[in-house]
Amino acid sequence: MHQLEPYFNWRNLYTAEEDELSPFFGREYSEFEFTDRIYDHYIHPQWDNIDSPTLFMKVLFADYDDGYAVLEFIGEWNDCLYNDIMMLKRNVVDMMLESGIYKYILIGENVLNFHPSDDSYYEEWFEEVEDGWIALLNFRDHVMEDFQRENIDQYFVMGGKLNEVGWRTFQPRQLFEKIEHLVARRLGMPVD
Repeated sequence: MHQLEPYFNWRNLYTAEEDELSPFFGREYSEFEFTDRIYDHYIHPQWDNIDSPTLFMKVLFADYDDGYAVLEFIGEWNDCLYNDIMMLKRNVVDMMLESGIYKYILIGENVLNFHPSDDSYYEEWFEEVEDGWIALLNFRDHVMEDFQRENIDQYFVMGGKLNEVGWRTFQPRQLFEKIEHLVARRLGMPVD
C-alpha cells in the first residue's frame, strides 16, 4: 500500500496545503518518511490523515467559485468501529461547506471495505449540500453493495456510468462538467 500515491497530475493546478480555505492548509509532506498506516500497512506520506486509523484522503482539487471539490480516498471506510463518516464530516466537509463547496466528487477505487453504523452524518451532509450533490466515482462493487444494503446510497449519486468514468484523463473542470451532466440526467434536472 505504501506505493499507492494520491493522484498527482493536478498538483500544478491545486494543492490543499497551499489553499488557505483547505482543512490541510500548511501541512508539510515527506517523500521518504512513512508515518501513517492502515492496520499493519504503511501508506504513502502524501495521503492526508482525517483522524481515522483506517481511512485517509486527498483533496485533489477545490473550486470555490463553482463550488465543487474532488476527493480521493484510500483504506477501509469503517463507521462501525471508528465513525469515519463523522471524522470526514467534522474534520473536512464542514470546513468546505463553510467555504461554499456544495458539490463533491468522491473517488473510491482504493476504498477496500465498508463497515456501517447509523446514517446520521450522511443525512446531515446530504441536507447541508442543499442544491448540490455527492457523487461516488469508481467505488468497488462490494463497497457500493454495502452502501445500498444499509440504505446509505440514498445520500449519494452512484453506480452506472459514474463507475465507468476514466477520471484521470480529464482536467478538473472537465471532470466536474462530465459528472455534473451525469448527475443532472440521473436526478432529472435540465441538462445543458
